[in-house]
Amino acid sequence: MSKISLNAQILWGTLIGVLLGLWFSQLGQDSNITQSGMYVAKLVGTLFIDLLRMVLIPLVFTSIIVGVANLRSHRQMNRVWQGTLAFFALTMALAIVVGLTAANLLQPGGGLQITLFQDAMQGFQATQMSIPDFFAHFLHSLFQNPIAALAQGNVLAVVVFALLFGIALVVGGERYRNILTLMQEALELILMLVGWIMRLAPFGIMALLLQLIATQDTGLLTTLIKFVVIVMGTTLFHGLVILPLILYLTTGMTPLKFWRGAREALITALATSSSAATLPVTLRCAEQHLHVKRDVAGFVIPIGATMNMDGTALYEAIAALFIANLVGIELSFMQQMIVFLTAMLAAMGAPGIPSAGMVTMVVVLQSVGLPVEAVAILIPVDRILDTVRTMVNVEGDMVGSLVVQEWLKRDGADE
Repeated sequence: MSKISLNAQILWGTLIGVLLGLWFSQLGQDSNITQSGMYVAKLVGTLFIDLLRMVLIPLVFTSIIVGVANLRSHRQMNRVWQGTLAFFALTMALAIVVGLTAANLLQPGGGLQITLFQDAMQGFQATQMSIPDFFAHFLHSLFQNPIAALAQGNVLAVVVFALLFGIALVVGGERYRNILTLMQEALELILMLVGWIMRLAPFGIMALLLQLIATQDTGLLTTLIKFVVIVMGTTLFHGLVILPLILYLTTGMTPLKFWRGAREALITALATSSSAATLPVTLRCAEQHLHVKRDVAGFVIPIGATMNMDGTALYEAIAALFIANLVGIELSFMQQMIVFLTAMLAAMGAPGIPSAGMVTMVVVLQSVGLPVEAVAILIPVDRILDTVRTMVNVEGDMVGSLVVQEWLKRDGADE
């Protein structure tokens, strides 16, 4: 009897989770079956997320150090660094342009009354932070005690320290060969752990999707349906058309071949709504299925999980115009340019955790004088939107690793 592949198991888990979630939603929250099912789903889903988070920090730390150190020459390291940042900036800019264009053409929020959401806004306290304060806080978060960052799971600070550590190994050369070997062996062990954790992925994804579907507020979702449809439509357009087109024009890889290789990571991102928690699976897909060299994947993808947020940037741009329409404010071209720049920079500073975009959304609203309390309007529908934008964020990281690898080949730097 042939063994069912992990991909097939994950797809079955996805389908069963959605169907059970719909069933529990029909039964109602007071049903004994629903309560028991949700309790078990919460246990299984939490276990899966905790296992991924358990390996996240050591995986980020070792993969970036090994990735940087194995780039061997300063010239090659510069190529990867420049190509990575250029790709991230290009795709996020394209995502924001798509979002702003759709919001200007379709005018989400134009037909709704802000009085519908007064209760939500009154019960919400937004933490206000000026743009200079935001950037000061962002820079402060980059450079922290590495031991504290590792212990607290501060991914951004770990990424920065690992980059500097890897560069030091390159500069030190053969003197530190034993440390590099130790890091390489640690990375191999962590990837083995990731393989074990992935055996639970079908059950974890099923449990997470079950909870998501069963707990949605369908009433408010219906009220905000135009906004939800525009955000989902534009995000999927970016993920299904723009990113695959860039990949095909750069590498010649067809979208179907990419999606087959990336499927595990995309479904995990959809279920967890966390590009950071999905990172172990993303690296596994990039290296084993899409055949990205470990050095390139280990450098590009962990940085992408903290800086490359196409879906988040697109969402924040549309949400800003949506709230402006709700409160009857028409944003000028210059104000929309401010939204463009702020959404890009805020998305780069957003942590790769569920609903992180809501944190930086306040900064985008403040940049053009919109009421930050209006963020409360988005909270009930943010969870469902977060699933799709996280999936596109993760897709962008994998596409980026393939594109950067191709650029290295063309430049003759990937020898």
